[in-house]
Amino acid sequence: MSRILLGYFAREIYGATLVVLLAFLGLFAFFDFVNELDNIGKNGYQTHHALVYVVMVMPTRIYEILPVAALIGSLHALTTLARHSEITVMRASGLSIRKMLRMLCLVSIVPVVLTYVFGEYIAPPAERAAQQWRLTSTNSAISQQLRSGLWIKDGSRMVNVRTLKPDRSMERIRVFNLNEGGALQSIDEVEHGVYVGTGEKDKGHWRLTGVTRTGFFDDHTEVVSPDEIIWKSALTPEVLSVLMVQPERMSVTALLAYISHLHENQQNANRYEIALWKKLVAPFASLLMMSLALPFALTPERSGGVSVKVFLGVMLGVAFYLLNGMFSSLGMINSWPPPVAAITPSLLFLATAAAMLYMVERR
Repeated sequence: MSRILLGYFAREIYGATLVVLLAFLGLFAFFDFVNELDNIGKNGYQTHHALVYVVMVMPTRIYEILPVAALIGSLHALTTLARHSEITVMRASGLSIRKMLRMLCLVSIVPVVLTYVFGEYIAPPAERAAQQWRLTSTNSAISQQLRSGLWIKDGSRMVNVRTLKPDRSMERIRVFNLNEGGALQSIDEVEHGVYVGTGEKDKGHWRLTGVTRTGFFDDHTEVVSPDEIIWKSALTPEVLSVLMVQPERMSVTALLAYISHLHENQQNANRYEIALWKKLVAPFASLLMMSLALPFALTPERSGGVSVKVFLGVMLGVAFYLLNGMFSSLGMINSWPPPVAAITPSLLFLATAAAMLYMVERR
């Protein structure tokens, strides 16, 4: 009996969630395309470029929308079952609220796994490829969006990159080499830098060409122009690629690598640590959202029909994401511990779901 009910619940919830997810994807694809209209016709950026870009960001949209789609789909499926008195019959047959919650937890395994897979393996590379496509199509550079270019601390060096290309090569670079006391030893003016990692000998090297080095000594200044400089650095193209992807859309692996780099250079990594904890918690958002759907399905019909409850579900989903963003911002401003800033919204909604289920069960 339990297996039959579990299969029935899963079929109804998955079907409704898929419909909601497709509807949201269509809506967001339309909005994304509208946002690209201002760029069409500029620097060779055409309609087909915008359409390809919109398609390439779809995995990111799936990752972001899936928990809300699970909430609305669960609400619609369970409320429809309640409206047809099917849940009443199930409860009269001995199906308790705890067993229903246990079945929902089992059903939520698929959305949880999908959220993890999209968030870690599909969405980050797709988002990075989409940004590369957009920059290449518009003949733009990443760091040209900043007035003085990109500034990076790499051990005893301070690096200023004026232009970072979508292929992650660099142009117009200045490297400030410091000694152990922090005094300036030399400045390298570099025209072009490319990362070489195909051969074992050159693995982990930046090859800098068009170099003019100005060295500062106690009694004189010396200017030399070597053919090229091999720059050994922990800064890989993967680390620099964080410039193309928002921290919340990076993979856990990429976040860990960049956080490690920031810590090694004694820089503030609070924003990326919060993003890391949010990524770890995100897969369980689907479980949380589906748990919130159960109390609504168990409330009497006079408390509102399917449409009212689905609307309340949409508002809850919006509130969850607004709360997530608010706590992330507050965490960065007030230097809260990253786990507190990332997990608190989920704990608040979990407590709300538990309180609602308790009230329904006491009724």
